[in-house]
Amino acid sequence: MADTVSTSLIKPVSQRRNRMIGIGLMCAALFCFSCLDATAKWVNQSVDPMVTVWARYMSAALLTFMVINPRTQPGALRTRRLPLQLLRSFLLLASTLCNFLALKYLQLVETQSIIFATPLLVALLAAPILGERIGWQRLTAIAVGFVGILVITRPGSGTMHPAALLSLAGSVAYAFYNIVTRMLASSDSIATTTLYSSVAGIALVTPALPWIWSTPSSPLVWFFLATTGFYGAFGHWLLVLAHARAPAAILAPFIYSQIIWMLALGYILFGDWPDSWTFVGAGIVIASGLYLLSREHTKQTQPETSS
Repeated sequence: MADTVSTSLIKPVSQRRNRMIGIGLMCAALFCFSCLDATAKWVNQSVDPMVTVWARYMSAALLTFMVINPRTQPGALRTRRLPLQLLRSFLLLASTLCNFLALKYLQLVETQSIIFATPLLVALLAAPILGERIGWQRLTAIAVGFVGILVITRPGSGTMHPAALLSLAGSVAYAFYNIVTRMLASSDSIATTTLYSSVAGIALVTPALPWIWSTPSSPLVWFFLATTGFYGAFGHWLLVLAHARAPAAILAPFIYSQIIWMLALGYILFGDWPDSWTFVGAGIVIASGLYLLSREHTKQTQPETSS
């Protein structure tokens, strides 16, 4: 009897510990992604953003190939849905390029606040593309979220930088990227999808190098260009570890904690501090995203409840 009680107590404790570790790994991954954007913004002062994109893909690919390659995982490049893999790779490249271009002109917090619209866009696009049902409550949350984007950008006020449109375009591309990733999940392995993203990105950007190349001005710029791939690859690896420890519903709300890292890095490295409207708009977008996440969690735990 005592052994049974002891076993029943150990399991919840172990589960809680795993979830806390998962949350910690999630926060560490978000810190890596914040460092990636901050580094890209810094090196963009010395080189063309396209060079930064190429360096991010090249260094990340080298790290990825050390773990995932046709030798360690035979058949990793074999896909059942080649057009979708190529489309996904192009969408990821477009999102990265738009983000890096926007970072040259916008504050870190501004770009991240606009990128937070991605879950809203995914929820909106999932209905026509994946056939998922979307109720009036979710539609309302999406509409409110886009009001938040308007508060951040304030079009027509004379304060909106055109680069905000690049950031929004990057969010749209990333939303489609998420949709296509979900479509590929049932047919191709994570290793296959990861390899295609790396190879296709390099193949698409490298031919443009002769026209956009600008030699980094110092060894420090070279070093930070190389770290962009490390931050991206290591961050995604931490994400995988986090999801192995805790359910996605537990981890998802912590995505919005990235705004803290972006705020701190923007102030420390560039002396940027957002105006009050940016904070208000970011709060609206985050609140809408959290509501959508809670609705999704409710739908998964109570399938009979309409969303």
